[in-house]
Amino acid sequence: MADSRGIVLFTDFLNLHEQNLFYEIKNELPNLKYFSSGGYRDAERKMFCFCGDYSLDNEDEIDYPISCLHIKPKNPKFSDSLTHRDILGAVLNLGIERNKIGDIIMENNEAYLFCCSSIYDYIINQLTKVKHTMVSTSLIDIRDFTYKPNLKPVTGTVSSVRLDSILAVAFNGSRSSLSGLIEGGKVFVNGKNILYNSYNLKENDIVSVRGYGRFIYAGTLNQTKKGRYMVKVLLYQ
Repeated sequence: MADSRGIVLFTDFLNLHEQNLFYEIKNELPNLKYFSSGGYRDAERKMFCFCGDYSLDNEDEIDYPISCLHIKPKNPKFSDSLTHRDILGAVLNLGIERNKIGDIIMENNEAYLFCCSSIYDYIINQLTKVKHTMVSTSLIDIRDFTYKPNLKPVTGTVSSVRLDSILAVAFNGSRSSLSGLIEGGKVFVNGKNILYNSYNLKENDIVSVRGYGRFIYAGTLNQTKKGRYMVKVLLYQ
């Protein structure tokens, strides 16, 4: 439709699995431009834009229908300890579908929630409580949102930069215990589902593992006398 009508169309927010499905079939689709954004640079859940308007050359020209909401306790002194799960649960309990919600960033017991612009006003008016904590919800200019992820450096030695070996370093486990995550379709590299353990990571690849978290593969530091590689990853906290 975007191609035939020469317009710009947006999806809802896609999770990593849905993004991967798109990448698998994109060559079968009409030859048109597409971009994606989650509202900020390191977003995991993303909205895709399909451009039938060929005058658009880059993502900076696209006005995504994404809004950012700031959620914070009205009385921080007596607030519960709020988590990503708490915020998401409270929003979904309003009757909102998951695909209308992007990433949720927690900072100092406050949350920044990305959502489809069509529902931000509803959330502001209806989200008044998370767990036992009364909260206030306000719209902020998405251009004012800045995010510097808290990254924990982790190092270890591996015989090769195979994906299963790097997972073992990142999550302090054995290759055998973590390889099932790869075979089970739970590991994504730069948004693409990787299903084989021997996949070789490249420097600055972003790896997301369902149920575990995500990290940046920072590369090889050096090689030991025994021929093993000292590698470094940066874990998102």
